[in-house]
Amino acid sequence: MPLRSVTLLGATGSVGRSVRDVVAENPERLSIAVVVGGRDADALARAAIEVGASFAALADAAGGEALKQALSGTGIASGAGRSAVLEAVDRPADIVVSAISGAAGLEATFAALQPGRTIALANKESLVCAGEAVMAQAAEVGARLLPLDSEHNALFQVLGAEPLASVRSMTLTASGGPFRTWSMERIAAATPDQALKHPNYAMGAKITIDSASLMNKGLELIEARFLFDLKPDQLDVLVHPQQIVHGLVTFRDGSVSAGMAVPDMRVAAAHCLGIDGRLDAPPQRFLDLALAAPLSFERPDLVRFPALGLAIAALREGGAMPAVLNAANEVAVAAFLERRLGFPAIAALVEAVCAASPAGSEVPCDVASALAIDQDSRRRAASLLSQARFTVT
Repeated sequence: MPLRSVTLLGATGSVGRSVRDVVAENPERLSIAVVVGGRDADALARAAIEVGASFAALADAAGGEALKQALSGTGIASGAGRSAVLEAVDRPADIVVSAISGAAGLEATFAALQPGRTIALANKESLVCAGEAVMAQAAEVGARLLPLDSEHNALFQVLGAEPLASVRSMTLTASGGPFRTWSMERIAAATPDQALKHPNYAMGAKITIDSASLMNKGLELIEARFLFDLKPDQLDVLVHPQQIVHGLVTFRDGSVSAGMAVPDMRVAAAHCLGIDGRLDAPPQRFLDLALAAPLSFERPDLVRFPALGLAIAALREGGAMPAVLNAANEVAVAAFLERRLGFPAIAALVEAVCAASPAGSEVPCDVASALAIDQDSRRRAASLLSQARFTVT
């Protein structure tokens, strides 16, 4: 098969590292030509040199000179700021991996939707904030959108060639996070260090906190609604601590198919990158059910983990509410990590921002309107943060 070129958005994050590993294991099939990072110029330079990229772009314009110096003598061109990121996305590529964390990845993901391209999507916020616009643009230009999140990737593989009309429901699984067995009193006193101890994955700070609150699973429900064109009541969550089963599809005839794999993001990355011919994985990435712990499943507790309930409500309301929810959550998680907000107050702040937002707001029709909702919601969240009820004492 011909060598396929990859543009990697979010090259220095946990998903980016997984993609780089898969590409390194398959040099005869894949090469990374372009890398994009956020603020860490040194880390991006190391990634660019490691993969032999021809261009590196840093989202933070202030880090442009540091990136240039770090790449001096390598022959790798570089740029910084919004225009450089968009230039990176516009460069020729067979596959664009969208793994920039948060709403910051929305504009680049939308720009990546070009005729004939394959987009491996790990930036769930693109669909949470502007799902209808992204999916419509992908269909219009003929871009192929592949889910790189492990749960959605499992559902995608299980679905296969089955028509969506044959699906009764889809279920996403959640580890339950580090607080799965904790009482409400213990959760109320949880520190950032405790919340960052995910039981199965090593991920970035924001997504790890979202996993602890179960907000991440709520965002994934919203993402699945657009990826698979399902109604809210066709989507469900089960807590599955072992994270061997990543997703389940229940068909109209009563049969249930499960997508199973070891909890390793490189499995989903390999599927997306090898979509036209599966890649070979090393032995340690294969699942041996005889050696796996007993598999257990339970319903999520929306009393101890109210963030998931807020996301489900936003999913059902639709319109602008998912974008509002996401923006408020990003502000709240950042404040928690800075120890300006207690763990239970993450959900409380999100709820307050959603309640203060106009009901029935129209769904964002493009990136600009989605970003406008995002910025307005962030301002509301920042204003509410100053109130006494959200102040850490």
